[in-house]
Amino acid sequence: MSNSVKDESRRKLLTTTAYATAGVGAACAILPFIDSMNPSSDVAALASVEVDISNIKVGEEKKVMWRGKPVSVKRRSAEEIAAAKEVQLSELRDPQEDSVRVKSGKEEWLVTIQICTHLGCVPIGGQGEYKGWFCPCHGSQYDTSARIRKGPAPKNLEIPPYEFLSDTKIKIG
Repeated sequence: MSNSVKDESRRKLLTTTAYATAGVGAACAILPFIDSMNPSSDVAALASVEVDISNIKVGEEKKVMWRGKPVSVKRRSAEEIAAAKEVQLSELRDPQEDSVRVKSGKEEWLVTIQICTHLGCVPIGGQGEYKGWFCPCHGSQYDTSARIRKGPAPKNLEIPPYEFLSDTKIKIG
């Protein structure tokens, strides 16, 4: 009887050790697959971009790339801001107040993704009837708040997520 109790406890120890070893082995085999789902370092680096805005003069814009898309950081003049605020929302195809498209207290800075919402062309700044952006491919025209005013584009130029890190630096993304 003592041999069977001894054999039973030994069997229990061996099966527990085998299960534990198999569990550790399975975890070691699965971890590389889970790790492969993380973004690569070059993709993670594109997740956000910091832009120095100290050298942008009033009325000028600076273009940067973020996630493979052209982004414009425009320092608007007082006239451009006034023109954007004067527009009646009823005149707009995609109605948005200018105050919604800029950060409060920083109205002179407009950050937009420069991809036309019609067919994905890149609009030219300071052009068109409304002195905002003009897409030469199909004639879409945007105002000084990057809102669609004329042409086939259905939506305003998109505003990416951004924040002011300081008075001279913006983080996009």
